[in-house]
Amino acid sequence: MDLMTTELVALDVDLGATKADVIESLARMVAGAGRADAAGLARDTMEREGKAATGLPGGFAIPHCRSAAVTQSSLAFARLAPSVDFGAKDGPADLVFLIAAAADGDADHLKLLTKLARALVRKEFLASLRAATSKEEIVALVDAVLAPAPVPAAAAASSAAGVGAVAAAAGPALPVIVAITACPTGIAHTFMAADHLVNAGKEMGVDVQIETQGSGAVTLLPPSVIRSASAVIFATDVGVKDRERFAGLPVIESGVKRAINEPKVMLQEALAAAKNPNARRVSGDAAAAQSGSEGAKLGWGKRIQQALMTGVSYMIPFVAAGGLLIALAFLFGGYQVDPAVALTSTLFNLPEQGLMYYIGAVMMATGKAAFAFLVPALSGYIAYALAGRPGIAPGFTGGVISVAVGAGFLGGLLTGLVAGFVALWIGSFKAPRWLTGLMPVVIIPLVATLITGGVMYLLLGRPLAAATEGLTNWLSGLSGGSAILLGIILGLMMCFDLGGPVNKAAYLFATAGLSANTHAAFQIMAAVMAAGMVPPLAMALSTTIRPKLYTEPEIENGRAAWLLGASFISEGAIPFAAADILRVIPSMMLGGAVTGALIMALGVGSRAPHGGIFVLFAITNVFGFLIALVAGTVMAATAVTFAKEMGGKKVQPVVAAAV
Repeated sequence: MDLMTTELVALDVDLGATKADVIESLARMVAGAGRADAAGLARDTMEREGKAATGLPGGFAIPHCRSAAVTQSSLAFARLAPSVDFGAKDGPADLVFLIAAAADGDADHLKLLTKLARALVRKEFLASLRAATSKEEIVALVDAVLAPAPVPAAAAASSAAGVGAVAAAAGPALPVIVAITACPTGIAHTFMAADHLVNAGKEMGVDVQIETQGSGAVTLLPPSVIRSASAVIFATDVGVKDRERFAGLPVIESGVKRAINEPKVMLQEALAAAKNPNARRVSGDAAAAQSGSEGAKLGWGKRIQQALMTGVSYMIPFVAAGGLLIALAFLFGGYQVDPAVALTSTLFNLPEQGLMYYIGAVMMATGKAAFAFLVPALSGYIAYALAGRPGIAPGFTGGVISVAVGAGFLGGLLTGLVAGFVALWIGSFKAPRWLTGLMPVVIIPLVATLITGGVMYLLLGRPLAAATEGLTNWLSGLSGGSAILLGIILGLMMCFDLGGPVNKAAYLFATAGLSANTHAAFQIMAAVMAAGMVPPLAMALSTTIRPKLYTEPEIENGRAAWLLGASFISEGAIPFAAADILRVIPSMMLGGAVTGALIMALGVGSRAPHGGIFVLFAITNVFGFLIALVAGTVMAATAVTFAKEMGGKKVQPVVAAAV
């Protein structure tokens, strides 16, 4: 049986006002041809539709599913009058294909989806579908697209022996592009970028294989996949782990957000680079690859930004573990808990304050130990991002020296850059063959550590210590209007790029100050955390009160954003910002500024660096914290809802499938 027949085509028809109506009608067409159960097919298609809208730019949609209700893989088509919204950004669809694949028909499902997507991006094919005057003409157009590629003569000859038939049926192999995605925290941007690249690849007929270097365990791409790849994409804001695995491949590099906003463009660039013999490639020298030599093509500004974000990324686990343990220590042992008790007492020799106080002292001592690595980790991994493994020792040592001389996180930032660039510079020397093996493990760490330490002790340590002390004193003396202004600035920064460099700069500023153990530092931490919670909570509220302004996937994201916002994960608002940045970001910044100002005005403080509402026990003036958070959330939600209302950002009402 053919995939499409005239029974499965409907021209210039009104199938209802919603995509659920259209899908139900197309499912009935497939069932009428004896190929599926209508109710089951419609249900499974709508379930798939709920995961991500299938409307695509150009006025067409490809709803699809694998379903046990399908007995024969089929393709149904409708040319609608009027058009129906399927969730595309550029408007409703008048051309709709329903791909109904049997539950065990994975290959058929993916091949249909890929071939259709590749054809539908061609304007001439869309125009021919709209101009067709008969069902037979539609079937002929689609059959021409889905027909297997011509079999070469050699393959045709071998098919007589039963060898080439399988290859001919499978069609030409898709080009393979491998990609690495990574963001500083490895929570949201990393996986969103991966999803966008994979989805764009499906539409373009490209096999995209992703390695997400996120906050959890990294599953490396198999060597066989890398060998089969035509090019590699590095969409990262931090250094790429084990970059040398991709040596020799044409490379396209950018920040992680570009893969979210322009996945097709990046894939097109990768395909073009694969055909260009002069395209930039990942270096075949493992040491050069580790040192990030290819990154020089990005420009020094981008390299330094990536190095700083790498340092922040590796520092955050120390901040989270140490800060939360210190906050829990206050919960168990009170605010006067003494970490020294952890050394002088045991479970069999408890202090006079009792077991809970002892547990709090142990948590405090452990948390302070973790916090002690904050600046060294920041410095060490900045150097690592610039120079690879040879930069780690001088970077960590520089961070320890920064703490010792009182230069704090400002010193850590500087020593990381100094150590990284010095190690990179020394590594560029051409050493004799007998010395080459010692360079990365002895010579580079030794000389770079000596130079970094010398620079800090002899030149920069005291000025940076004075600057840090002055900044700390200034913050401690903030009150009234100046403190409120600082809260506004921090709130704006936290909501400006939702987990990007500006957001991370504000967070680093706040967490680095916690070790000062002053009320001013706690206020800054509270302002940063509360303002960072506003964007996802505000978008969750807006999608709840005005669902007609959002697509079905956005409403699903809004439900998840309640928990993300409550947990202080600003990235929960990224899907909304990516789709409508001019309305979303300013509205979120307004709400963040309100929250930051109220935190300062109400004297709210936080001893915990993360956790959102789950660390209320570490918040001073909990009522004030909640007032500031609710006020900023309501303000941001109101602003974005109003902006979308005035801007005409409306979609069809959400209709559940009644099957």
